[in-house]
Amino acid sequence: MTRTSVEMPLRSLVEHLRIRAAGCARRYVLGIAGPPGAGKSTLAKAIRDDLNNRSGTPIAEIAPMDGFHLSNAELRVTGNLERKGEPHTFDVAAFVETLRRLRDTPLGEPVPWPTFDRAIEEPTPAGVVFDRQEIAITEGNYLLLSDGAWSGAREFLDEVWYLDVAREVIEQRLLRRHIRGGRTPDAAKIKVYDSDLRNADLIADTRLRADLVLRQRGGRYYATEDVERRVAESRWR
Repeated sequence: MTRTSVEMPLRSLVEHLRIRAAGCARRYVLGIAGPPGAGKSTLAKAIRDDLNNRSGTPIAEIAPMDGFHLSNAELRVTGNLERKGEPHTFDVAAFVETLRRLRDTPLGEPVPWPTFDRAIEEPTPAGVVFDRQEIAITEGNYLLLSDGAWSGAREFLDEVWYLDVAREVIEQRLLRRHIRGGRTPDAAKIKVYDSDLRNADLIADTRLRADLVLRQRGGRYYATEDVERRVAESRWR
């Protein structure tokens, strides 16, 4: 199938999101999925900051999936510490339930959400508390998985964008990340090749379930779309 790329300036993505959220009677939840090292956190922060700057008030906040990592102690007991980051090393049921609460709780009522501290590689309970934010941006690898408990997440996401990236780019980014995190170069390679890239292959199959597929080039975002679906472009102008 023939594909083309259309530039999607950040302002267009933000304006689309702002309009969609304005027509929603509850909190609007955007998911940003993609492989590890794709730049999901960077995109989520850019969208949040732009939305809040335009509004002059904090109408958006990030709800990271990584906050639902099982603790290192739990993973050590089950022998899964070296596989941390794979689908079964998260508290998936808690993620889905908290996502439901985040979407359905009336604005003004607090919803605590755990974050993840990369300095110690551990989740932080109630790292962020949602209150009057009208838009929540949750980002993570497995938002579009259709197997097992992860399949329940999609129901509570108003739309999901998939941030795509070349495999060789992921590889280099993750090697640098793990070395910065304290692993030796050899240990970083084992983590990337035995775990991270396998996860990336699993996640790549989920891109077809996304509402929008984005790629970043030179600091700009581009939407990859089928030519047969160009009629849908008007939603993003």
